[in-house]
Amino acid sequence: MKIMNKKVYNAVLSGNADNNIKFNDFRNLIVNLGFEFIWQNGSHVQYFHSRHNIFMNIQNDGSKAKGYEVRQLRKIIKQYNL
Repeated sequence: MKIMNKKVYNAVLSGNADNNIKFNDFRNLIVNLGFEFIWQNGSHVQYFHSRHNIFMNIQNDGSKAKGYEVRQLRKIIKQYNL
């Protein structure tokens, strides 16, 4: 497991940069939070967090993460104290 990028984590939690998070940074954050890769179909990638039974589907928007997916992850982080 990689060391979590606190800058990206804080950006996701702040809500100030939902449409400006790099997709690769976002994907790495998801893995560092305990999600595991399940499958990929085209640009759609699915992750699963077995401890909390949560699925997370992500798709890049160019080189950025989609804003609604960043908001979804923020909600998960807060709800499960990740």
